Amino acid sequence: MRWAMAMDDPFAAYEKDFKAQRTPLLNNYRSSPDLVRIQAVLARALDGKASVPVSQTKGTISGNSCAVWDFSSPDVEAEKLAEFIAKQRAKYNLKPRDFALLVRQKPADYMSVLEPRFARQGLHLRNEALRVGGVALQELLAEDLSDQLIALLRLVTSTRAGGHWTACLDLICWLRGLAVDDDAGRDRAVKELDEVARKFRAQNENPAKDERAARAIVIELLAFLEKTNILAACPAYRQGDWFDQVAASAAAHLAASGKSAKNWQEALDVYEGIYSAPLMTIHKSKGLEYHTVVFVGLDDGAWWSFSNDEYEATAGFFVAFTRAKQRVIFSYCPTRGARKQIAVLNNFLTTAGVRTVKID
Repeated sequence: MRWAMAMDDPFAAYEKDFKAQRTPLLNNYRSSPDLVRIQAVLARALDGKASVPVSQTKGTISGNSCAVWDFSSPDVEAEKLAEFIAKQRAKYNLKPRDFALLVRQKPADYMSVLEPRFARQGLHLRNEALRVGGVALQELLAEDLSDQLIALLRLVTSTRAGGHWTACLDLICWLRGLAVDDDAGRDRAVKELDEVARKFRAQNENPAKDERAARAIVIELLAFLEKTNILAACPAYRQGDWFDQVAASAAAHLAASGKSAKNWQEALDVYEGIYSAPLMTIHKSKGLEYHTVVFVGLDDGAWWSFSNDEYEATAGFFVAFTRAKQRVIFSYCPTRGARKQIAVLNNFLTTAGVRTVKID
């Protein structure tokens, strides 16, 4: 068997072969100027030739945009973090999902300590690393198939469709490959959406309360979207049984979300975690963004394999940092481990002017 090796610098070869001009993309439209400044320090640690990014957004918070909080114990950590997020929500009129708690590994261990303290502050913390029907919740929520099902469910369960109507019409036209000027095709899609919504509301007045009912709903909606169209538009589902796994997990999560919901809107809100602050692993946070990111576990215990692949681990650290728009907090408890193995990470933060604050 021959293995294809990745090129060390494919862009250099491309420039040579095609006489191309490289144009660095410098603008950062996510993070505040102060966070971008700190990110630049981390980026240069990974790549000494990294360009200096330019923030194109504004800082909207008071106080430090980044700090290391050194707690005396995990219990104090949980209590103070919950208090902080509750106060930040009230101060800046933020939603629960404007916050994310990221961990390196074993999210369930952190969840068991954090969740009760968050509940006392009226905050719902959801472990999105939990597996639902064989797929981690944080993976399911990032899947195109899940997004398509929820978009359609928002439409067919709402008497006032509003933006859901436009979103679903665009989805159907995209899946069917309809051109913008294909008036006949779009008219058919409008009529079919009307009909599927009418029939669904007549047959499913209340949310699915068990997995059997949820499975039937998912099968019905996927039949309308047409599996062949989804496979054509989403290549990831063409290999193996990933399509079936995601569909089964969506049904399981839909059933769990509807069990105590009063109506379909509440069930779908629970499905998407709209009223929950997510706790997830760094790896699965790629591509997401939050007003405030709290990284829990800046210690050797969480980063036990750091020395085995320092570059990859540092890249993961950088990913965690770049999820934030306005603030990043790194949380440390000495009872979980020292910070000798990850001294290089602490040095990056110190070099960038990030202060450590002791909290007892």
